[in-house]
Amino acid sequence: MTSRTAKPEKRQETKEDALHQYQDSDGHFSLVRNFRLADLVTIMNGFCGSFSIFSSARYLLTNDKTHLWAALTYPLAGLMFDFFDGKVARWRKSASLLGQELDSLADLISFGVAPAVLAFDVGLRTWIDTVILTGFICCGLARLARFNATVALIPKDATGKSRYFEGLPIPSTLILVGLLAFWTQKGWVASEQGLPLGTFTLWESKDGSGDVHYVSLIFGAWAAAMVSKTLQVPKP
Repeated sequence: MTSRTAKPEKRQETKEDALHQYQDSDGHFSLVRNFRLADLVTIMNGFCGSFSIFSSARYLLTNDKTHLWAALTYPLAGLMFDFFDGKVARWRKSASLLGQELDSLADLISFGVAPAVLAFDVGLRTWIDTVILTGFICCGLARLARFNATVALIPKDATGKSRYFEGLPIPSTLILVGLLAFWTQKGWVASEQGLPLGTFTLWESKDGSGDVHYVSLIFGAWAAAMVSKTLQVPKP
C-alpha cells in the first residue's frame, strides 16, 4: 500500500479542493476528466485484482490450471501498479484525496478479495474455511480504513514520511499468494493431492460443516496481524 496522502497541515485544504473540483465539474464523464495519471495507474491495480478473481472463477468452472496460474499472477502485477502510482503522484506532484481512496479500494480487491478467492480455489472450501477467509477480507477492509483515518497521527521522519505501518500492510498478503503458488506447483490443491496437513473437526456434522483446514489458520493469523494496534512494521 503506497502512501498518497497529503501532509497533515494540508489535509483540510486537500479535502476542500477535492470538493470544489467535483462540484464545479459538469457532464457525464466529469469524473474521468478529473482523473490524474496516478489515478489511472491505481485503477490498473484494481483491474489486475478483478482479473485474478475472474481467472479463479474460470478455474473452478474448467479445472484448467492455466487459469489458476493466471489468477496467481495478476496480484503481482497489481503490486507493480500499486508501487508506481505513488511514484507517479510524486513525480507529477498531483496527489489527491480521490487518489487516496482509489488506492485503498484497489488494494482491497488485489490483496484482500483476490487472495481469499485463490485460497478457496486451491481447497479452503469448508464452511469454517470460508468464514475465516471472509474475516480475512474484512480485516483487510478495516486495516485500509484505519490507515486512511489515522495516517496523520503516525510519527513522521524529516521528509514527512510515516516511520512505520500500524499492523501488517495489506500488500503483505502476496506472501500468502506465493505460498498458494508453491502448493499449486506441488499439486497440493483440492483437485489433486489435497492441501497439506489436512483438516480437523470442531464439531461432528454429516455435511462436514464442522471441519476446518489447518492451513486456513494461517489466513486467520494474517488477518489478526493486519488489524493489530501494537504491531509496528518499519517502512523501507
